[in-house]
Amino acid sequence: MAKPLLKSRTILEPFAQFNASSSSIRSLALFSTSPSETLIYVGTVSGKLLLLSLHHPSSNSSNSHNQESSSNNENRDNDDQIKFVRHMSISDCAVESIHVFGEIEKILVVSDGFIHFVDLELVKPVKKIGALKDVSFVARRLRSKGNEGFTKLTVGGGADASGGSSFLQRLGGGGGGRLNGGVVNDLPIDDNCVFAAAVGKKLILVGLVGRSNESYDSVAGTLVTMKEIQCVDLVKEMVWIDDSIVVGSSSGYYLCSCVTGQCGLIFSLPDMSTPCLKVLKKEYKVLMLVDNVGIIIDSQGQPVGGSLVFHGSPDGIGEMGTSVISLHNGKMELYLKKTGKCVQKIVFSVEGTGQRVIADDEDETGKVVVVATSSKVICYLKVPSEEQIKVFLRKKDFKEAISLVEELHDDGEITKEAMSFVHAQVGFLLMFDLHFEEAVDHFLLSETMQPSEIFPFIMPDPNRWSLLVPRNRYWGLHPPPAPLETVIDNGLIAIQRAIFLKKAGLETAVDDDFLLNPPNRDDLMDSAIKNLIRYLKASREKELTSSVKEGVDTLLMYLYRALNLVDEMESLASSENWCIVEELETLLNESGHLRTLAFLCESKGMSSKALAIWRILARNYSSGFWKDQTRINETSGEGVNIISGKETAATEASRILEELSDKDLILQHLGWIADINQVLAVRVLTSEKRSHQLPPSDVIAAIDTKKTEILQRYLQWLIEEQDSDDPQFHTSYALLLTKSALESYETEISSEAGTSKQINGLEPEKQSIFQNPVRERLQFFLQSSDLYDPEEVLDLIQESELWLEKAILYRKLGQETLVLQILAVKLEDNDAAEHYCAEIGRPDAYMQLLDIYLNPTDGKKPMFKAAVRLLHNHGESLDPLQVLERLSPNMPLQLASDTILRMLRARLHHHYQGQILHNMSRAVGLDANLARLEERSRHVQINDESLCDSCHARLGTKLFAMYPDDTIVCYKCFRRQGESTSVTGRDFTNDPVFKPGWLVID
Repeated sequence: MAKPLLKSRTILEPFAQFNASSSSIRSLALFSTSPSETLIYVGTVSGKLLLLSLHHPSSNSSNSHNQESSSNNENRDNDDQIKFVRHMSISDCAVESIHVFGEIEKILVVSDGFIHFVDLELVKPVKKIGALKDVSFVARRLRSKGNEGFTKLTVGGGADASGGSSFLQRLGGGGGGRLNGGVVNDLPIDDNCVFAAAVGKKLILVGLVGRSNESYDSVAGTLVTMKEIQCVDLVKEMVWIDDSIVVGSSSGYYLCSCVTGQCGLIFSLPDMSTPCLKVLKKEYKVLMLVDNVGIIIDSQGQPVGGSLVFHGSPDGIGEMGTSVISLHNGKMELYLKKTGKCVQKIVFSVEGTGQRVIADDEDETGKVVVVATSSKVICYLKVPSEEQIKVFLRKKDFKEAISLVEELHDDGEITKEAMSFVHAQVGFLLMFDLHFEEAVDHFLLSETMQPSEIFPFIMPDPNRWSLLVPRNRYWGLHPPPAPLETVIDNGLIAIQRAIFLKKAGLETAVDDDFLLNPPNRDDLMDSAIKNLIRYLKASREKELTSSVKEGVDTLLMYLYRALNLVDEMESLASSENWCIVEELETLLNESGHLRTLAFLCESKGMSSKALAIWRILARNYSSGFWKDQTRINETSGEGVNIISGKETAATEASRILEELSDKDLILQHLGWIADINQVLAVRVLTSEKRSHQLPPSDVIAAIDTKKTEILQRYLQWLIEEQDSDDPQFHTSYALLLTKSALESYETEISSEAGTSKQINGLEPEKQSIFQNPVRERLQFFLQSSDLYDPEEVLDLIQESELWLEKAILYRKLGQETLVLQILAVKLEDNDAAEHYCAEIGRPDAYMQLLDIYLNPTDGKKPMFKAAVRLLHNHGESLDPLQVLERLSPNMPLQLASDTILRMLRARLHHHYQGQILHNMSRAVGLDANLARLEERSRHVQINDESLCDSCHARLGTKLFAMYPDDTIVCYKCFRRQGESTSVTGRDFTNDPVFKPGWLVID
């Protein structure tokens, strides 16, 4: 977005003036000797040089004195601020131009076609450079800040042969006479005194030699010519920056190089146009004037930025910071360099009263501009940036003030801290003007403003953070911060007063929108609180001290509560925060925001208080004591809302308890949580988040005996997840499961018999915390655990119909017969019975099961089909004779004949298989014996050349041994090597040698 154009403002203001009625002024120059004193050199038509001393406030002094002295002395001719020091006669002709060389404490004056040098105080005699005649213009060489494109010149240097070095005159000491050229060439050029003199169409570059830093005050030095450059036309204007000399003549502007001596046309001037050049020393650019248009170029002759269009052809050009000053017809106009907009006009003389000149000290203090008419010298001082901004703020032109601040910051005139200061100042002014959103926008743009500065708007003094509030009144443009109620009330009173004055025809500073549509107090309060919330939330992201953080978060909670922003309150309280509980406890209690208070206590480590609040909420939820009405309206029914509220309170409390290791505190709140939700209670007891687990004995003792499922789940967790091997826990868990299983079984039986009451219309049945049925869990535990006492459990279910559980218990006790009777007769689970016989692993187990099938108890008929099935599946494991003895005479023959016949055939088949295996085993043994005999009866032929495969010694008649892999070693090596490992490393114990035999396949 483009910045708004600035309105007219006061950049310069008159400060002092001096009447020179006896002299007609021709030229001006300034030199600042200190931040508070500027020397003014005035050249007259009669050839005199006047020295004036201007005393003005320094940049660090108060501006009040500046304004006072300006108002008192504006119309006085010879006041105390500007004083005449002395004068000196230069020649009989006009002083055309004055150039200050402050580094060498000399003043260069052009008069009567010659160059003259005088000292700064005009005390010593004038030194005239007679070697240079018909000098029309002089330009000092300026060095830009970047030092790019600056070539250090030497005497006689360069490619231009016409430049040769020559001695002009010695400054500060006796007369002239030429020096030996070689000696001059050996001396360095002083860069602080290099200038170009225009003589007709020729430029002569002159430098000072023989002056060094070590003897700067004692040796004056000698001027020498370094180069001569031929121009196209007569030189009328000239400036010199780094290596570039911009020359103005009647035909146009030219760019000349002081290094190469070459000149090139920048652009031509129209007829009757007078050239005018001005160095803008702030950026080291050159302003070229073409009629009433100013074009800014760099040292390479390239245009930079836009053009400046003046209201008329200027008589003179000056510079003041970011502005260009134009003199025209007795008026001084200031134009911004960037936008070209005229921001100030000053009338200082009547039109047509003679020549007017201007001088500035932009390269020094940058705050003094001197304008001279033919007989008067008028001094202007730059209005400090602070005062310029204040003018807009007093007029309530905040946009213009901020635009000015941004412009000054971009131009480097004010720091980023100063810009932040102004944003804060504007924010406070907007706060008292009741524009809260815009005020906070500016607060957020201020990087130096402290969040504690807005604390007084929220909480009246004195309070905990009163000492943290900076006592900064800024520029005194607004009253001290006060509570929002007071600010709004005073603002509304001011609006009512302004409406009355408006009707009376008087202008006021109150916003016109407020006059046409007076705001509502509630709306203003709502806007103020919302925007202060926005600022405090942004402030939480900054690096603040702990005290300020406490104030920010606590007051943010205050503002949330004022607007009843429940979600934001709970979010802040439940997250990491710096709230002070003592400051908020009473407030939140009275307003009923107990959830927020509970979250806040939890975040501060006050778990006991937080749990107590959740307990209160769970107990009193139905009373509506703490409910948020907006949330209640969103639910479909009051009953559902109450249940949901209790669940929420229990959930939050259990979440806290899950991380605590305080046994007493956990057991204290376990009961009411269990009353609401047993799953949450179990989650508290079995949490893995706490650092130390609770003592199981204390937990078991504290659990309500009526809440058996909680106790069951806790014992299950101890056994299955904590790997507890305490027999007492296992037995207790088994007994609890057994009791629940008995109750469940009795309920099922009663329901099937039709004796239970109908549940429809009554209180819904409590949902179990377990997913699997209790009997399934009981059976699994009885089978998997070996640490419980099965006799205790068996005593409990002895008279019940839980036959599978009894079978498991009898199995634990090793009573195989009872187990088989239950499985086969009571449960009629033939597969389980046969599987149990397989687990026993004895053939008599199947025989015992067969006997149970054929002779069942409890008056049941023989189970012939089951018996036949058993014989069919496992008949080969039974003795046929015993089976025949067990068979009942009443058993139908057609049922058992096939089975018995198959069993006999299998028995005979097994007998034949045994014989085959026996004979094959004997054959293998016989083959092994034969192979051993063959190995032992082998003959080995040894001669004198035979060597030991280990030590390679000749065997001869020595005792030797041979391994199964046919390696031969002497007896000594055999004793060392051993019988099982040969020389090749083969271990015959683990890797035997097999040789083909009649039953061994190779």
